[in-house]
Amino acid sequence: MLASLILLVRARSSRRRVSGRQQTVLLDGSNVMHWKDGVPQLETVRKVLSCLQRNGYSPGVIFDANAGYLISGSYMHDGHLAKALGLPRDRVMVVPKGTPADPAILMAARDLGARIVSNDRYRDWEVDHPEISQPGYLIRGAFRGGQVSLDL
Repeated sequence: MLASLILLVRARSSRRRVSGRQQTVLLDGSNVMHWKDGVPQLETVRKVLSCLQRNGYSPGVIFDANAGYLISGSYMHDGHLAKALGLPRDRVMVVPKGTPADPAILMAARDLGARIVSNDRYRDWEVDHPEISQPGYLIRGAFRGGQVSLDL
């Protein structure tokens, strides 16, 4: 899958220090951008990315195709969102229109051995991705008192 390939190339060069490597995490960007006040904001994603990076993680982000419309009223491609987030282009993916991001996120995470940052429980995908039921596989989060709180 394209998401796996894009993120895999980048992940090979940067992983969280666990046995000498940084751990890659994938953000469900379309989920995370709603965490603060239920309003889609890129600033919310930036703050979560910053928190993960401060904790030694190497994050990538995958968005649904409509993310740009929700944020700015127009389509935003991978490069546009990467620039807005301050990430390299190969760490951000927008799935094609009409394609749900969930399977791309789940397959990329499986291929990379990565955990997922999202409050989505991916119940519709549990049969094909039983790993989502493993404790700690899904990193839940929220904004509390204006600060990011992640279940790392």
